[in-house]
Amino acid sequence: MSKNYFGTDGVRGKVGNDPMTADFAMRLASAAAQVLVPTGGTVVIGKDTRLSGYMFESALEAGFVAAGADVLLLGPLPTPGIARLTQEFHADLGVVISASHNPYFDNGIKFFDRSGSKLTDDIEQQIEEQLNNRAITLESGALGKAKRIDTARIRYQEFCMASMPDGMNLEGLKVVFDGANGAGYKVGPRALAGLGAEVIPIGCSPNGRNINSGCGSMEPELLQLTVPAVRADVGIALDGDGDRLVMVDEHGSLVDGDQLLYVLATARHSKGELQGPVVGTVMSNLGLEHALHALAIEFRRASVGDRYVLEALRDSGGILGGETSGHMLVLDKTTTGDGLICALQILAVMQDSGKPLSELVAGMPKYPQTMVNVRTDRRMDPGQSAEIQDAVAAAEGELADKGRVVLRASGTESVIRVMVEGEDGEQVLSLANRLASVVAAAAT
Repeated sequence: MSKNYFGTDGVRGKVGNDPMTADFAMRLASAAAQVLVPTGGTVVIGKDTRLSGYMFESALEAGFVAAGADVLLLGPLPTPGIARLTQEFHADLGVVISASHNPYFDNGIKFFDRSGSKLTDDIEQQIEEQLNNRAITLESGALGKAKRIDTARIRYQEFCMASMPDGMNLEGLKVVFDGANGAGYKVGPRALAGLGAEVIPIGCSPNGRNINSGCGSMEPELLQLTVPAVRADVGIALDGDGDRLVMVDEHGSLVDGDQLLYVLATARHSKGELQGPVVGTVMSNLGLEHALHALAIEFRRASVGDRYVLEALRDSGGILGGETSGHMLVLDKTTTGDGLICALQILAVMQDSGKPLSELVAGMPKYPQTMVNVRTDRRMDPGQSAEIQDAVAAAEGELADKGRVVLRASGTESVIRVMVEGEDGEQVLSLANRLASVVAAAAT
């Protein structure tokens, strides 16, 4: 199935360039309304803190209202909060204006269905086909209405706090929270403080242009310095739209999505609460797979993208999944990837066990892994290049059974991601750089 606009996480691009224009946003709203929202239906729209969010919010509102849909404007709110409120308001569609972990000059639009889940490829294809038609404007009496919801953040904050085990709080924990100057900048610190934690916020002063800049899950170096400097117990870093999480232990060491998944899986397993297999991706560290197998916990790999992890969990009856990057799914708590809720589950394990995060992750070895992003002038499939495939085969031959090679095209950027993993760090680095050079040459 070929799609022109939707990638692995909605439509995304540089603001002002096709498709991220006000005109396209209005047409996209009209197309989505015609596919998913009956006349008189309801749409919720939320956003992160990018300056361009105001423009896209207005354009989407116009497109939906013109097509006869009522619009509820949530304002800045993490992506999972918008998914949650789509359900709570019994809306037909949830809309998120965000480019997630990308810089401020990018933006994106993604959708949730009425259950708070991402749209299927088939539905996205139907919306794209509808884009070939003009945006519609109904007669005046059939137009929708728009209303701003001032309680959106409080509703989501209460939902997050309720995800903690009954009777448990965070008293005695000192937490540094990095909101990436993004959508979680208010709700994160307030939820943690509401549960009794002592909170030191950083990356919580958005100005429309500093989202993900020098802070958050993509650039956690400041968090790593701050946690030991203030003698905090743990650090939490979200990305710009709040669906991605990495953490920092008491020593300032980074704890990635694979390690967080290990902590949650082993804690649930020890209590007999783990259902189905744990699902990672083709990029998940081999150390996670080996550590879980040693505990007789089944581990499966899905394609990269939390939507594919979600599909694998639903197909297998599992409740825990995630990506190395920090997209985590805890399906007995919420329907989509949620950085704040996942962080609260980790803190609950710390409180319940009395162990620091460094001790909780110690049982999972991390194999040396090198990722090289090769930027290309165009989208390309590395599997269609004979030169690239020959280079991959040679690298796999050198690794034998002691490592892996994964090449994949990004779903959101013109980038080929080259990942090599194995027991020997120097060999891994050398092979990754060699493969990246081959990919770069083939892409010119």
